[in-house]
Amino acid sequence: MEHEITRSSAAANRSDGPTLTGQPASPGRPGPEGATEREWPRPEPLTETGREDPLAHLEQAAVASVRPVNRSGGVLVEGVRLVLMLMFAAAGWQVATSLFPGRSSKLVLGTLLGSGVGFVLGGVFGRRTASALSDVERAFRKIPAATILAGGIGLGLGLVLATLVSLPLFHLPDVAAYPTVALVYVVLGYLGNRVGRVKSEELFGLFGVKPVAAGTSPGEVTVLDSSAILDGRVGKMIRLGFLGGTLLVTRSVLQELQAVADSSDFSRRSRGRKALDLLVALKRDPSVDVQLVEERADDVLEEVDAQLVRLARKRGGVLLTNDSALARVAAALDVPVRSIDGLADALRPVVLAGEHLDVRLTRSGRASGQAVGYLDDGTMVVVENAGHLLGDSVAVSVTNTLQTATGRMVFGRLVADAEV
Repeated sequence: MEHEITRSSAAANRSDGPTLTGQPASPGRPGPEGATEREWPRPEPLTETGREDPLAHLEQAAVASVRPVNRSGGVLVEGVRLVLMLMFAAAGWQVATSLFPGRSSKLVLGTLLGSGVGFVLGGVFGRRTASALSDVERAFRKIPAATILAGGIGLGLGLVLATLVSLPLFHLPDVAAYPTVALVYVVLGYLGNRVGRVKSEELFGLFGVKPVAAGTSPGEVTVLDSSAILDGRVGKMIRLGFLGGTLLVTRSVLQELQAVADSSDFSRRSRGRKALDLLVALKRDPSVDVQLVEERADDVLEEVDAQLVRLARKRGGVLLTNDSALARVAAALDVPVRSIDGLADALRPVVLAGEHLDVRLTRSGRASGQAVGYLDDGTMVVVENAGHLLGDSVAVSVTNTLQTATGRMVFGRLVADAEV
């Protein structure tokens, strides 16, 4: 059943107007624009022109990664059930043979009873086995192949060392020798595996190989918010090395991007489609691993912000967002947060009092006589007693700077007035 995509109230209050830095405000949580949640998979194309839906690549990857697991799980359950049925049928036949020798009817009954017990126990044990293997598979998906290989190498070296250490232990009495040797193998094997996994990068570095991180350590797993994707600078951050590893995108975030791409407003629609194209490009980028995360049935009614924070905490990852309200909530819950706007503000050149700047005045300020201009990086410059010079480029002497939640403001006055 279709239902409207909900938004958090804090994100809904944000606007797309200019900030104090002169740049457009963070896109924040996009509005639904009357969009409704589509069934999986989505039958409609993304655009009216009939071009391919960029979401199709991500959805096909998600379907391919989920469906085989379900089929293999069912085959495993039936296989375990068949084996137990044969075992218990043979056991029933043996019991009937020993209790009722020469009575074929009792043999058949014993075999059928054994098969029934094996059928029931096989289903229970098979489902438990499939569930355990599924948990192990999910755990291995979070571990890079390089780490698994390094752990295997460490395990092998640990077992070799255990073999050498255990040789003199066989001179002990058998009662003490075998338990001691088993303990040595377990301890050194586990120690070798742990050392290999921890030192995987150094181990491969000895051979000149640098494996790509697959997102198991804090900071390597990044949960993307829709505001960060709509910002459009994620691709540049990846190319410059500021972002890498595994990027997690939830189905709810994709729905928000789809809602923006289907907006009736041209600018919002263009921004949404560029964001979807960016996701497709990142999916094909070999330097990062983009994974589509499907929500569980009990998470469908949960707000998107709460889903992202919970996912980042569960995976031990970092939340990438330009939503200041979401960032504060995540920080309050001890979830690491990164902000693209925060990174851009931190990389802006430092402006000191007394420094001279060349600024083109574009509009009037709030106070009488004030004029406002912007530096190349978008920093707002407020100039006193310059209202009559709108449209001109003037030399400004910096008198003060102010750092706010939305960026940095610079206050100054005309150089000619400062020299008087």
